[in-house]
Amino acid sequence: MTGTERVERRWRPGEHILWRYRDHGSAAVARPNGDGGFLICRPATVVEDSADTLAVWIAPGTQCIKPVIADGTPLHEQPLATRYTAPRTVVRDRWWGTGVLKLARPGEPWSVWLFWDEDWTFRSWYVNLEEPRTRWCGGIDSEDHFLDISVFPDRSWLWRDEDEFAEAQRAGLMGAEQAARVRRAGAAAVEVIKGWGPPFSDGWEHWRPDPSWHVPELPGDWGRTPAPAAP
Repeated sequence: MTGTERVERRWRPGEHILWRYRDHGSAAVARPNGDGGFLICRPATVVEDSADTLAVWIAPGTQCIKPVIADGTPLHEQPLATRYTAPRTVVRDRWWGTGVLKLARPGEPWSVWLFWDEDWTFRSWYVNLEEPRTRWCGGIDSEDHFLDISVFPDRSWLWRDEDEFAEAQRAGLMGAEQAARVRRAGAAAVEVIKGWGPPFSDGWEHWRPDPSWHVPELPGDWGRTPAPAAP
């Protein structure tokens, strides 16, 4: 493994870790004590942790941390023009739907999420452009880059959230240089999609969670400063 994701110990299948996203530095965020500067925290069960792939399962009903507008309005209901400037805070909520399988490969500035319908019919992959993950003994930390890509079983794809990506730049959450890096990362992800490389070619859409797994709990210190990687 290379870069920020180098770690001495791999997690075993069934272990619980935290998948977190940092704030982008917005002064509009009202922070509860001890949140450590994170806007999103999702407890997850490790599926695989190898030299090539970290795969985790976020089960339906998992208690998570998510950002909302300070008055409780969900972010997606806030007008785009003020979505990143209106005061906001973080709240506890439950993961809805059928759960999500998240895949991350070392050094790639994106993760790939898999979604299914209630009957386990595979729906799509979702490429979440993000900062290469920093790995610590309790989980992984990253920063979301707003721009995303949906990929469908017929191998077609489309950009997602280009309006949010543009608005984040207008609001000062992302400078021109970083935005250019994100665009280059998106273009690299598109090349993987067009070539049908990993993880799209790896058959993860046929994966199912172990029925013996229980839903992980959100720890009270979910926003703690990461400790060094375990030996």
